[in-house]
Amino acid sequence: KTAFLHGELDEQIYMHQPKGFMIQGKEDHVCLLKKSLYGLKQSPRQWYKRFDTFMVGNDYCRSKFDSCVYHRKLLDGSFVYLLLYVDDM
Repeated sequence: KTAFLHGELDEQIYMHQPKGFMIQGKEDHVCLLKKSLYGLKQSPRQWYKRFDTFMVGNDYCRSKFDSCVYHRKLLDGSFVYLLLYVDDM
């Protein structure tokens, strides 16, 4: 439900106050986003960058053929494969 909230924004993005959460007398104010949200064009990319950094930092290799496939060889010779589809694993 909240995968995209874990993405870090690279730029400042402002949005209108959401309906139902407007502050009386400050309806013309905007919100500065600190995290990415569903609906932003940047959200999937920012989430993927953070996920990729985590996986590579934990000794997984990204496939040369598909950037959504990660693999790691274990000490016993077996493999772990992780397949990523948008924000599901």
